[in-house]
Amino acid sequence: MGKPDFAIDFGTANTRVVSSSGGVLFDEPSLCCFTGQADRGELVAAGSAVRSMLDRTSGSMRVVRPLNRGVLSDIAAARDYLTYAVRSSVGQRRLRSFRAIIGVPADATNAERSALFTAANDAGLGSVQLLAEPLVAALGADLPIELPRGTMIVECGAGTTEAAVLSLGGICAAASLRGGGDALDLAISDYLHFRHKFLIGASTAEQAKRDLVKMLHEGVDAGVDIRIKGRNLATGLPAAIGIPVGDLHPVVEKHVAGIAAMVVNLLGQIPPELSRDIHDGGIVLTGGSAAIGLVSRAVADATGLTVTVADNHAHCVALGLQKALAH
Repeated sequence: MGKPDFAIDFGTANTRVVSSSGGVLFDEPSLCCFTGQADRGELVAAGSAVRSMLDRTSGSMRVVRPLNRGVLSDIAAARDYLTYAVRSSVGQRRLRSFRAIIGVPADATNAERSALFTAANDAGLGSVQLLAEPLVAALGADLPIELPRGTMIVECGAGTTEAAVLSLGGICAAASLRGGGDALDLAISDYLHFRHKFLIGASTAEQAKRDLVKMLHEGVDAGVDIRIKGRNLATGLPAAIGIPVGDLHPVVEKHVAGIAAMVVNLLGQIPPELSRDIHDGGIVLTGGSAAIGLVSRAVADATGLTVTVADNHAHCVALGLQKALAH
């Protein structure tokens, strides 16, 4: 395909466009707002401008996430969003002349990869190369993936959580959980819905997660309340509710237990020489959700290995893509 012009970290929550020389050219939420019929709507806004529109649209307007669980769920939205992201990065020049690298989950199916190729082509991009995100994240975290030595990484994204063992510049074994940080948002929302008959939106659930993780990290008393605003389903009226940190703690523990189990299962499938390497080198966490301290603690407790969070963990995929452009 020739030397790529830029790379795209097309994430469930955020999208970043990077170049080898200019760094990050674009960094906005992966959101689109359309008006009109679902099959042929008109794009009203994209990116940061849509964040405040979540759960606040009227008439025929609707907010769409192009990706769900790490892969495309709406090709038309992906096409329009990629057009917006690339044009915001490089201007209104003819996009056919551009070559790009795009990160994808390591376990993305052929159909999912084909859908991304279609969206990129419809957006007007020229040649597109797909790279596995765990490999790219390891590159961004400055891990020695080119050496004949096993390295393990857990990429904790919003749409998917992936664990991979790497050696000699490739992926030796990988496993994933579709859902990622968004799954924890949904779990908090479901808990409030079913246990307290209280309804909250996606943005409120994400903020509640951030507040909860911060309070757990600071070791606050289990009886301290998290204040959440939404709608009381019993009365149908707007309301605020106080939920003790201790009540929500099991929701987070269940989420991180699934990640730890995935890591343990993957470790049980690799050759003994790679196991020896990982015993010496430990496990590295990357991705936005790596900041949830309970994740590293749960993985360390389940495996008995050293677990560290990469520097600039939330941007490791983008940094890895930038390094891939320079190769």
